[in-house]
Amino acid sequence: MATDTADKTQKGTINVSTENIFPIIKKFLYSDHEIFLRELVANATDATQKLKTLSGLDKIKGELGDTTIEIVLDKKAGTLTIKDKGIGMSADDVNKYINDIAFSGAEEFVNKYKDKSEAIIGHFGLGFYSSFMVAKNVEIITKSHVKSKKAAHWTCDGSPNYTLTESDRKDRGTDIILHIAEDSLEFLEEARVQGILDKYCKFLPVTIKFGTKTRTEYAKKDDKGEKIGEDVVITEDNIVNNTSPAWTKQPSELSEEEYKTFYRELYPSSYDEPLFNIHLNVDYPFNLTGILYFPKIKDNIQVQKDKIQLYSNQVFITDNVDNIVPEFLTLLHGVIDSPDIPLNVSRSYLQSDGNVKKISSHISKKVTDKLAELFKNDRADFETKWDDIKIFIQYGMLSDEKFNERASKFWLFKNTEGKYFTMEEYIEHITAAQTDKDSKLVYLYTNDPVGQHSYINSATDKRYDVLVMDSPLDSHFVNQLEQKIENSTFARVDADIIDKLINKDEEAPSKLSDEEKEKLKPIFDSQVNSEESKINFTVQFENLNETDMPVTVTQPEFMRRMADMQKMSGQGGMMGMGGFQMYNLVVNANHPKVGEILRSKGDNKEKKAKQLCDLALLGQGLLKGKELSEFLKRSVELI
Repeated sequence: MATDTADKTQKGTINVSTENIFPIIKKFLYSDHEIFLRELVANATDATQKLKTLSGLDKIKGELGDTTIEIVLDKKAGTLTIKDKGIGMSADDVNKYINDIAFSGAEEFVNKYKDKSEAIIGHFGLGFYSSFMVAKNVEIITKSHVKSKKAAHWTCDGSPNYTLTESDRKDRGTDIILHIAEDSLEFLEEARVQGILDKYCKFLPVTIKFGTKTRTEYAKKDDKGEKIGEDVVITEDNIVNNTSPAWTKQPSELSEEEYKTFYRELYPSSYDEPLFNIHLNVDYPFNLTGILYFPKIKDNIQVQKDKIQLYSNQVFITDNVDNIVPEFLTLLHGVIDSPDIPLNVSRSYLQSDGNVKKISSHISKKVTDKLAELFKNDRADFETKWDDIKIFIQYGMLSDEKFNERASKFWLFKNTEGKYFTMEEYIEHITAAQTDKDSKLVYLYTNDPVGQHSYINSATDKRYDVLVMDSPLDSHFVNQLEQKIENSTFARVDADIIDKLINKDEEAPSKLSDEEKEKLKPIFDSQVNSEESKINFTVQFENLNETDMPVTVTQPEFMRRMADMQKMSGQGGMMGMGGFQMYNLVVNANHPKVGEILRSKGDNKEKKAKQLCDLALLGQGLLKGKELSEFLKRSVELI
């Protein structure tokens, strides 16, 4: 082995026996080639941080000077260089960290490190060797911060053979020069390199420069709108990172506007402002920092996922955090940073262990506590945010029992009048009016206040209250609530006539005899049922108030709820029957128009029944195409 005092060139073989380590590194460690730049820049950052640490301990005298890491692209020469002014290396250090990868082969390597990522992460040698995924030749020119140590120049073409010689470098630090291979020329494109730096290095704690950029300072204008002077184009360093992102600071150091500014930095293409945030700051029993934001969650849950970015010591790891936060929390946006999260050897994804579960549990509790705090401290403001966070809370209550228990205290029902109630408040609000003859409490709801307006009116006319439940998760949520709230049932306002939904056992007498109903039934049946139709109507007569609608279309709660849940699960159709649906056609036996049909002669019976049926279908949005056109034409003729 060479020493620092050696003047001659050292040639040797990297300490790998049996087989080449490079294919192993490529296959086992790094499946994504772009990761090489993250590794090299992370190494440069570590070297700089170590230098600053030594300086802080007074082990390095004097000013450190500029410690900017520089990425230099030379397309003509075919090189990409990572330059740092960190701790640097001597020839002995190069031998230790670069040349001495002492494994007997791939099998030993895999067995030794497959479950021990902490032994590899940050190891300069293995991180450095990711460079050979894109480079045909790699050079290291380096000088130790120890002034007595000579500079070193190492070269290797990707085989175990290397050359190590003395260098005339004068300044402390390390240059890694990659001679890009023919199959990796994309990494000589400025935009490609910038994209990788933006992805992985955006918040590293040491300033990183990549070339220059220009900006224009526009000339001021006078009162007449005329320019005073000329526009000036300024060329300046292109600094790719924010070394002190918001999550590295204390909550007391940040204003609400600064939290929002950081959100825009994370998601520059997002136009929505976050509703509020949660600042994570834990140092025991694990280290965890971060900021989580509540976005305005829309109906499409899937679109919202994969927005939490995971970092380890400000190095970006992944935006797939399924193992570190509960499923429902993946709807949040923001950053989590923890050096205690176990990563695989390439820092590409998580490995599950006890710490992961502890961190996951802590994050869940922090989110719950924040929501409870907002509800308690300013309920009015909480209510203004409810429509935007309802799906998130609902998702959590459906998927996480512990969260369900905590969240039930601040869950809000919203009615058609725009008023909000906790679960306890709402039970008190409706118990007197909406308890049926069997002492069961009936919760009425609508998923479409506009489309179901007539049904809502029928309910409110009887002084019943109607909830708005229009999220895609409500069918599942209603099932859960019925199980948790004793002696209760939920019914959509169009599931049946209102007197049946809340049965008080107060049926009015009928103006039609059973015989007359039997005569009318086939007339109504023939207007809505046909062999071609995928909708089956069951005609039934009810003794309603004569001021109620003559004909109403309802869909049984159970059947409709099953259909909704099947749609959400991607099964489609109605109970697996190819889209076949079932409705009730409720005929009001006491309405004067129904009596008129009975007394009509010839085909007037069918015409009048058809008109009433079409009106009912129109109210449910079931009258379409040819049938709708014929109805409109017929209605004009009747005027």
